Amino acid sequence: MDDDLSRFCCLNPDCPDHGRRGRDNLTVRARYGRHQRRLLRCRTCKARFSERKGTPLFDSRLPPETAAALLQHLADGCGIRQTSRLVGVDKNTAVRYGLQAGGHARRWHDELVARSPPNRAGATR
Repeated sequence: MDDDLSRFCCLNPDCPDHGRRGRDNLTVRARYGRHQRRLLRCRTCKARFSERKGTPLFDSRLPPETAAALLQHLADGCGIRQTSRLVGVDKNTAVRYGLQAGGHARRWHDELVARSPPNRAGATR
């Protein structure tokens, strides 16, 4: 796993660098768990958090391949029961991951829209 941290940002809402990517304020403080996840530290506010915090896979107990397959089936339009059968998980697990991924996608969309340049020509038809 490489240590390119440019896609991460501080998750502490009280930090001046909160939500700002590529500020070079994050370092890898340690690695933890069976999969050696990175524990990140903000140099600005000294907060520490997992590299998966704020993602649909935060606190995930499924193997990464299973979680990815589950989310891919849902994205392809498979239903909850069909996805749970195809991936081999309980339907409640499929629902939980779908809700987490949907909320994450909504927040990511809102962030991208907020950073979009204004359209001076008006609304597109």
